[in-house]
Order: sequence, then structure tokens, then C-alpha cells
Amino acid sequence: MKLSYLWRGLPGHPIHPPLTDATIGIYTFATIAAFIDVVGITSAAGAYGWWIALVVGLITTVFTALTGFADWLTLTWGSPIWKTATTHMLAMVSATVFFGLAAIFGHASYTHGDVSAGAFVLTLIGFGLLTLGGWLGGAIVYVHGMRVLSLLEEPASRAAAPIPHPEKEMAEGG
Repeated sequence: MKLSYLWRGLPGHPIHPPLTDATIGIYTFATIAAFIDVVGITSAAGAYGWWIALVVGLITTVFTALTGFADWLTLTWGSPIWKTATTHMLAMVSATVFFGLAAIFGHASYTHGDVSAGAFVLTLIGFGLLTLGGWLGGAIVYVHGMRVLSLLEEPASRAAAPIPHPEKEMAEGG
């Protein structure tokens, strides 16, 4: 076993993509919770859910960003995939900044069971950047094929196995 498996994942089973699912889901919930508060569907529950989700999202972002950065460091500087991944990273870092600002500047209104207009706008900007970053992340995997092994005839039990089989290591170039 390689030490890098701890932060990059096994061949064909990278750690970064599943973490992005959690982080994107949490921020999406925060955006929806803010929206339902702003339009008056909830009186305070939406604001509480929004702020708590932002805080949880910011925490999960740390792990998501670190694993993505570990993958980014393996890319060839200036290559097409590096350009896509760098733009993805910039979009996601920018989204995180806006979500963080929403949590900071929206805290006072959250304590009163409300999402302020300014915090809502920051949340929407963060969500827009998150959507762009997710789109670019999809391009990294589904267009550039990063960490995709394409072992179409690999038996199901070996494809899902939590150990690095030689076929997977060879397919990943390791």
C-alpha cells in the first residue's frame, strides 16, 4: 500500500469526489434553507438550518479542499487538465469565501431567526460559484478522465474491493 492512498484514495476510488458530494449537498441545503426563510415559508427554522449548514459546509470544505489539492499537485503544470482543475479550484475557493462571509455577516440575523438580505445575496453568489466549480469538477472527471480507470471487464467484486488490485494500479499508472 502506498502512503498517498491515505489522502488520495485507492486507484479507481479517489477520496475527493465523494467529499465534494457531501460539501455540495450541504451548501445546497443551506441555500434552500435561506430561500425558504427569505420568502417566508418558515419563521425561524429556515434561518437556523441555513446558518448551521453553512458552518458544517465550511468544516467539510477543509477536508474536501485538502484532498482536491493533493490531486491537483499531481497534474502537469500548464496542461489542459491543470487549467481546468485550477479554474475549478479558484471557483470553489471563491464559493467558500462567499459562504464564509454569509455565515459571518449573517450571524447576527441568524440569532434572531432571520436571514438578512445581504447574507442571502452572499449565499446566492456562493451557490453560483459552487455550481460553476461543480461543472468544472465534472469536466475534470468526465471529459479529462482524471482517476478514471476504464476497466470495463473488471469483475464486480474486484471493482468494488477496498484493496488496490494490480490491475487497478497499472490502469492508474501506479
